[in-house]
Amino acid sequence: MLTMSRRGVLASAAMAAAFGLNNRKLTFVHPAYAETPLEPTVGFYKYKVGSIEVTAVYDGIWRKPHDPTFIKNASVEETKEALAKAGLTTDFMPIPLTVIVLKIGNKHIMVDAGSGVGQWQANATHLPANMKAAGIDRNQIDTILVSHFHPDHVWGLMEKGTNAAVFPNAELIVNGAEYNWWTEPGRVEKLAEGRRAAGKRIADNFPTWKNWKLVGDNAEVAPGVRLLAAPGHTPGHSAFLVTSGKEQLLVSNDMMYVPALLAPHPDWQGAYDQDGPTAIATRRKLVDRVIADKMMICGAHFPFPGLGTFVKDGDAYAFTPVTVG
Repeated sequence: MLTMSRRGVLASAAMAAAFGLNNRKLTFVHPAYAETPLEPTVGFYKYKVGSIEVTAVYDGIWRKPHDPTFIKNASVEETKEALAKAGLTTDFMPIPLTVIVLKIGNKHIMVDAGSGVGQWQANATHLPANMKAAGIDRNQIDTILVSHFHPDHVWGLMEKGTNAAVFPNAELIVNGAEYNWWTEPGRVEKLAEGRRAAGKRIADNFPTWKNWKLVGDNAEVAPGVRLLAAPGHTPGHSAFLVTSGKEQLLVSNDMMYVPALLAPHPDWQGAYDQDGPTAIATRRKLVDRVIADKMMICGAHFPFPGLGTFVKDGDAYAFTPVTVG
């Protein structure tokens, strides 16, 4: 049962109003009392950042078996303890995937493209249906901001089996460092064996498309949206800062992919971080900015709708997710 002080209730209500989040039942779940749902009962959620409409669209969840290599410097027992404290299941590692669509004026701008209707995980298939339920036709997507080239974020750019472009007319914007790293001649052979199939698919297909736009740190990628270089998870991993009026939202992607683990333990290194020390430095830098600027943050693998706030907790952080019902 969630219990909150009057001050907590008022703060949550004020924050909800400030971010235009009052169009549905909403709760800021305090970690000590959290009973975070594993999967949402609704497949999309809309909120506002100033005049920009944000739609969080649920793609699915990876019920990842516990693996002692998932966090390089923590045991399975320690990761289970962190999950339990956040009110999450300890039966497996829950890694949901949420895709963000921004409506800026009459333009629809998508952040990443999801996992490709089961191409990543068999139960991550919900993006097309949930986009349709949200009133978003994939043919309306004008721009896709690509955070990085891991399969759960870009397999949705390619049709299963044929690798044909799903969004052939959309502009694809990515940090040039990310694109160049993955498409460098000879890159596939340099990858760990388990990543070579993914690397080959990227190298064989992405360079044949003509709708890529390569940009650098702090580039304006849409009105009110800037790319922030966030390296470590991958060489060119990027976050996106959304600003409208006095309101800001950091679309953090995989910078702190499972906050139940990395908020209380920001120095834990994930197995999918290609450069662990750089990922840690990036994580601290951007979360400190989120806190200092009092902004909301969303992440691809946060509990749906992937939205919440951070505060300092000694040398670590406390994460308060938003849940909807």
